[in-house]
Amino acid sequence: MNERIQQLLDQITALEDDLRTALSEQPSSMFFQIKGKRVEFEQSIKETHRRLKTNFFRWLVTNRPQNLLTGPIIYAMIIPLVITDIFITFYQLTCFPIYGIKKVRRSDYIIYDRQHLQYLNFIEKFHCTYCAYGSGMISYISEIVARTEQYFCPIKHARKILGSHERYARFLNYGDADNYQAKLEEYRQLLAREK
Repeated sequence: MNERIQQLLDQITALEDDLRTALSEQPSSMFFQIKGKRVEFEQSIKETHRRLKTNFFRWLVTNRPQNLLTGPIIYAMIIPLVITDIFITFYQLTCFPIYGIKKVRRSDYIIYDRQHLQYLNFIEKFHCTYCAYGSGMISYISEIVARTEQYFCPIKHARKILGSHERYARFLNYGDADNYQAKLEEYRQLLAREK
C-alpha cells in the first residue's frame, strides 16, 4: 500500500477515535451519566421527559395508519434476524479460535439503552428495542464477516463499492499480486494481535 495512503488512513482512524470520544463525553456532561449499564438523567430532564410522553391511546389515534398496517411485516423480520444471529454466532465461536481471530463482542454492537427514555411510551420503547437489535445485529454480522474477509481475502474490488467496512480501506489493491501469500499472512497476523 502506498505510504501516503497509509498515513491518511491512520489519520482518519485517529480522528474517528477522537470524534467518538468527544461525542460520548458531550451529552454525558449535559444531560445524563452512564453508570454501568444504567443511564441516569438529571431530575429536571426526567421531569421534562415525563411531560413530553404521549400516552398509548393518544399515540395509537395519532399514529400514521400505514405504520400500523406494515407493523406485522416489519416485526416478521425478527425470524431471519434471530436465525442469522444463531448461525453467525455459532460460526464465530467455532471457527475464529481455529483461525486465531479474536471474537467480536456482541455487546459492542447491540445496545439496549433507549428504554431509559421516559418520553417514550411502551410501544415506542418496544420499537426502539427491535431497531436496536436489528441495526446492532447487522453491524455485529458485518464485523464478523469483515474479520473473515481480512483472514481469507483482504483484496479490494475492481469497482467502487458503497458501504464498505472500516477494514476494507487497508486491504490490498485489486490485482496487486506481488508477494500476495506473504501479505496475506501479514493480514492474518494483524488479526491475531488485535485486542
